[in-house]
Amino acid sequence: MSSATPTPGPSPVRRLSLAGVLRLRRPSEIWFKPALSSVAAVAPPNLLLLAFGRLDLAMYTMAGSLCALYAHNRPYAARARTLAWVVLGMLGGLAVALVTASLTRDAVVLLTVGALLAAVQKALCDAGRVGPPGNVILTFISSAALFAPQTLAQVPGHLALAAAAGVWAWLVGMAPALVRPHGPERRATAQALNAAAAYAATRGTGDGHASAHASARAAGFAAVQAAWQTLLSLPATGARATTRYALERLVVRAEVALAAPADTDPERLRSWAHALRGGGRIPRTGDAPADGDELLGVDAELAARPAPLWRRLGPLAPIAVRTGLGCALAGYASLALGIGRPYWALVTAAALYQANITLTWSRAVQRVVGNLAGVLLFAAIAPLAHLAQVVLVLCCLALNFGAEALITRNYWLGSVCVTPMALLVTEFAGYQAPGDLMTERAVDTLVGALVGFLAAVVVTNRRAGNRVEQAVTEADRARERAARLLAEPAPAPGALEAARRSLAAALTDLRATADAAAGEWWGRALPQERVVLAEQSGHRTLAETVRRQAARPDRDTGTRTEDVRP
Repeated sequence: MSSATPTPGPSPVRRLSLAGVLRLRRPSEIWFKPALSSVAAVAPPNLLLLAFGRLDLAMYTMAGSLCALYAHNRPYAARARTLAWVVLGMLGGLAVALVTASLTRDAVVLLTVGALLAAVQKALCDAGRVGPPGNVILTFISSAALFAPQTLAQVPGHLALAAAAGVWAWLVGMAPALVRPHGPERRATAQALNAAAAYAATRGTGDGHASAHASARAAGFAAVQAAWQTLLSLPATGARATTRYALERLVVRAEVALAAPADTDPERLRSWAHALRGGGRIPRTGDAPADGDELLGVDAELAARPAPLWRRLGPLAPIAVRTGLGCALAGYASLALGIGRPYWALVTAAALYQANITLTWSRAVQRVVGNLAGVLLFAAIAPLAHLAQVVLVLCCLALNFGAEALITRNYWLGSVCVTPMALLVTEFAGYQAPGDLMTERAVDTLVGALVGFLAAVVVTNRRAGNRVEQAVTEADRARERAARLLAEPAPAPGALEAARRSLAAALTDLRATADAAAGEWWGRALPQERVVLAEQSGHRTLAETVRRQAARPDRDTGTRTEDVRP
């Protein structure tokens, strides 16, 4: 274990930069899937309500329909579970909101309940690793429902509408399994191979650009770890297990490439990744006997029980407190200004909170820019939408598609479509003066972003430094276990591979934890020296395990270079 110590003294205040906050990225590889799913899930319920002349009930059906936005990167067995939990979570939040709205019209009480719901939704979504869009959709629906006129007698019927739409959203989310049942896991494996190829192309040197080299290595390990999490969520028996085992061999090759980039052919990794597109045969690595031993390490991960929910929630307490406090104060501030829909400010604040304050600042800037641009887009769309209710519904569907199609380029670009869509939805129950809607939305955006970010500054995450210390300790322990096995002349079958996998996961977690902690303000000094030394020694040990396994006599090729090269 490293003997380096943390640098003493308080951590300085970090600059909050605007550079790159609004820069557009390449679109997600599957950007069209959530976009099409959202339209397929929202359109039928809304068009049915339009046909029956009850478009005023669309808020309740949309609560269920918007669940189709979740879990698009998960294998279908895991997606089915995740979507079910999202639908139940949506119904739970909606039920609390509707019952509260039926019992009181006190705006302060309603905002307080909304803020508490937002904090709970944020913590549970992050602890459960639900993925985008996270808690924002749940908070938007529950907060809007708090301010909808309601009686206790109406609550069961409204919940039934949301439940029916939620079932439909579940079916929409699972429908692609009929066409490409192994798509998500093939995609995750391809991403791991491409990320490993990008790092292998540097030959482990980075050509003098240390930061780019470290970034490529961290991205590679993160992609490999994500691929393992995807594959380990698949069934261990049955027809799908055959596909899982074939993909696991490819992920092993990506992992080996990260540990020994100089001995890897990047083009071969890329060709395997390309072959995984579509529904063709999964490429073979050509060294199945060796892979059989390497995959023994998978059994250890399958047998490991996940950490209990309360342990996963513990580190998220500061983020939950930020969310609850920021949402409450933003709502109160909007109410004090006389805004008719203070829950818009609450939702704006809820959308800001990320893993650290630096990322929260970036999201605040993106939210303000996107919402204000969206208000201007609403001004252009409103005259068309007011021609007829069917046009209003079609405009909302088009904006829904645009939001999901663009949001992977940058959050602010998706918000340009989300904002006018939210404004148009308020007109499902009746005509609203466009000028008032635009003014209230703009003011609520500014109030929610300002107050919400100030709450993030006040509520510091002092646990971030402790989590880095723990991550360094875990990485050192994993390295020591691998080093002890390397010292043995003949370790047990699969033991060295399991140790290597454990070390790779520990190093991935260390990098993610250190990056998150580095973005906090006013935290205590981080053990930067220990982090650097743990990463350097850990990656050297990873390379040693690869060289040790490459030298085993049971390899097919019998030469060291051929054995290491995927």
